[in-house]
Amino acid sequence: MKAKLVILLTVLLVLVGCDNKKEQQPSVKTVTIEHSQGKTEVPDNPKKVVVFNTATLDIMDALNIPVTAVPQSDVHYPTFLSKYDSKEYTNVGTLFEPNYEVLSSIQPDIIIAGGRANDAYNKLNDIAPTISLDIDYNNFLGSITQRTRQLGDIFHKQNEADKLLTDFNQKIEQLKQKTSTAGSALVIMVNGGKMSAYSEKSRFGFVFDVLGFKPATTFQEAGRHGNAVTSEFILSVNPEWLFVLDRDNAIGNKEAQSAQQVLNNELIKKTSAWQHNHIVYLDSTSIYISGGIQTYSHLMDQIDVALQTEPAH
Repeated sequence: MKAKLVILLTVLLVLVGCDNKKEQQPSVKTVTIEHSQGKTEVPDNPKKVVVFNTATLDIMDALNIPVTAVPQSDVHYPTFLSKYDSKEYTNVGTLFEPNYEVLSSIQPDIIIAGGRANDAYNKLNDIAPTISLDIDYNNFLGSITQRTRQLGDIFHKQNEADKLLTDFNQKIEQLKQKTSTAGSALVIMVNGGKMSAYSEKSRFGFVFDVLGFKPATTFQEAGRHGNAVTSEFILSVNPEWLFVLDRDNAIGNKEAQSAQQVLNNELIKKTSAWQHNHIVYLDSTSIYISGGIQTYSHLMDQIDVALQTEPAH
């Protein structure tokens, strides 16, 4: 009987000791983030970070936030993000299809999804706290400001976020002084020899919504994939500026006609944009694949140079 009592007391002491250890362990500090899939508590200043959203990766890179893993399969990163193709970062699949086995082995502290990985949100959230920091194109400037500040809060980069946003807004204001008198514009994307046009509050509406170019025409639907247009249509609205994205070039497709080839026809040559040398071929990989603060800062630099260039005679 005494032996049984001794064993029972020993077990109780062990259990009490375990409880004390649990109480002594510091609780993990968290940050509550509101994002496009809801509200999520994420670890404060997490270390193992997986990023699927290339627009968020763009901003994180500008803030010098360390990243553990990114998708590398079938991803055509723009030049300024090309380091994420290296073996320094773990490959977690494609932008659309995460490699769940690799993700589970990493045991990340946080996963930043959204963008092309939106459909995988629930499965990713089962592995680690997951947030979708998508940018709302109906409120581009407010949204990209919010996302940048949220990243600053999570990763203790508040001062860096403030400076990044200050510089970005200053660049916008300086460029708007020139765009206000630059004339009308049309943004088109060339894909497989066909053309789509984008208007305000669309995926590529930045030149109108933020920079203040006057739209050469408006469309009833913003549409993620734009509005199908022809050379005849472009001549009919006759933009003074034509900003061009080449999707095939953006995704590394060498087989399709280039945007320059598609636009090199007699109808486009009659437009004001062509005749004044105002056709600007944008950095398509950057805009189509990433789309964060660095992307739009580079875009503004390119447009600024174009606005300063004298028309060819």
